[in-house]
Amino acid sequence: QVQLVESGGGLVQPGGSLRLSCAASKSIYSIDVITWYRQAPGEQREFVATIRRGGLTNYADSVKGRFTISRDSAKNSVYLQMNSLKPEDTAIYYCYGWPPDSWGQGTQVTVSS
Repeated sequence: QVQLVESGGGLVQPGGSLRLSCAASKSIYSIDVITWYRQAPGEQREFVATIRRGGLTNYADSVKGRFTISRDSAKNSVYLQMNSLKPEDTAIYYCYGWPPDSWGQGTQVTVSS
């Protein structure tokens, strides 16, 4: 079992930046894949970005060039740097890890003027 705790969400103006953190209760190298998802009101949860144990990353087309996923093994944490934020990025952002199948509680990101 692994616990994942997200933080760093908040209210930001369009064009602004936020950095989300996902802190794991054990070494992130024991987790094959850590992925950020998001869910906007009335919408299905969607993939945002993922990082594999070997360092390979992948992004949704909607965030490529604006978001960057990274990790710090010393802090057992994965980050999502979000730049050039748009109102359509407003959602609850969730961290997911596998194995085992683990979800964080989510952190709210609101992009609005």
